[in-house]
Amino acid sequence: MQLARVLGQVVSTVKQSGLDRFTLLLLQDSTGEGPQDVDGPVYVAVDLVGAGVGEIVLVASGGAARVAAGADAPTDRAVVAIADTVIRGGSVTYRNT
Repeated sequence: MQLARVLGQVVSTVKQSGLDRFTLLLLQDSTGEGPQDVDGPVYVAVDLVGAGVGEIVLVASGGAARVAAGADAPTDRAVVAIADTVIRGGSVTYRNT
């Protein structure tokens, strides 16, 4: 799994039937310096937990994303959790307020 920040949503009125029940989120991976520091390509993932813009989330990819999404939706990435707190080296580096 990977930590990522939610940047926004992708709205699609026409999509495969397996994706009908999901919101599509625009994400960018955390750099590892701090959960809020993001870098790299922006990508889309199905939202399984109701995450919002600006939140730090856990993203499953590959087969794990398909299993989490119920295997009836073609997806490579799925948001499976919203981070409340991230602790690194004994220090809180992120707290969802």
